[in-house]
Amino acid sequence: MTFYKSLGLLGIAAVLFAAGAGAQNKVPGEGSVNLDVPYVPTPQNVVNRMLEMAQAGPDDIHYDLGSGDGRIVVTAARDFKVKKGVGVDIDPVRIKEANQNAKNAAVTDRVTFLQTDLFQFDFTEASVLTLYLLPDVNLKLRPIILNKMKPGTRVVSHAFTMGDWRPDNQNVIDGEALYFWMVPAKIAGGWEWKIGPDSYRIDLSQQYQAITGTLQGPAGQSQLLNTVLKGEEFRFDASVARNGLPVTLHFIGKLADGGLTGTIDFAGAQSTRITATPAK
Repeated sequence: MTFYKSLGLLGIAAVLFAAGAGAQNKVPGEGSVNLDVPYVPTPQNVVNRMLEMAQAGPDDIHYDLGSGDGRIVVTAARDFKVKKGVGVDIDPVRIKEANQNAKNAAVTDRVTFLQTDLFQFDFTEASVLTLYLLPDVNLKLRPIILNKMKPGTRVVSHAFTMGDWRPDNQNVIDGEALYFWMVPAKIAGGWEWKIGPDSYRIDLSQQYQAITGTLQGPAGQSQLLNTVLKGEEFRFDASVARNGLPVTLHFIGKLADGGLTGTIDFAGAQSTRITATPAK
């Protein structure tokens, strides 16, 4: 299939300069509409890498915001076999082009392109979300992504970040920066459980996927170490005393049905299945 660029290098440079200056001006689209983001297609090798970073596959529902000529949605359906793809763009010229590209690729049974304002559109069913927007638009979308999308949703942005929400991974391909995030579960607060007669409690503070906290156990309090929050999956270590000796407690589990369910072991031994519930 053939794709076209609508901006040359000077136009792209002007867009980036405006974004860095915090410009909020609309730009005219080809379909007699004003755009929040000018149409600048993503190179095909970058498209492929974005979908690889997201680990898109047959179980995924993929949404692309500001989908332009549809190449990311079409590639996800044709080459990564996602079960459903949706592209959103406000420019009718781009929608027409995207539909033709989907027809050429024989994926019209699995992809849809919608002409609508992405801020008036519910994209929260996506398990994979791709973006090539601008910094101020990303920041406007960030609360929706964090608060309404399912934990574990994979998000990949071409060129632009999400403010102080640091990416879980990033990559550069042919000079193009790519950023990956996984939507984190909300686990801040106190959680408690028992192992036999012994009571334990963790108190967690959270900034996006970064977790800090303490463990209170029979032998006193210790700091959590090596915390990792990946979607709903959570793990941590803590130094505790067992039979008068210091050992490392390991927790690996996930947030599910309102509880933290997983496995705890002490220095690799005495593995116990626990469910931590919100502290009272």
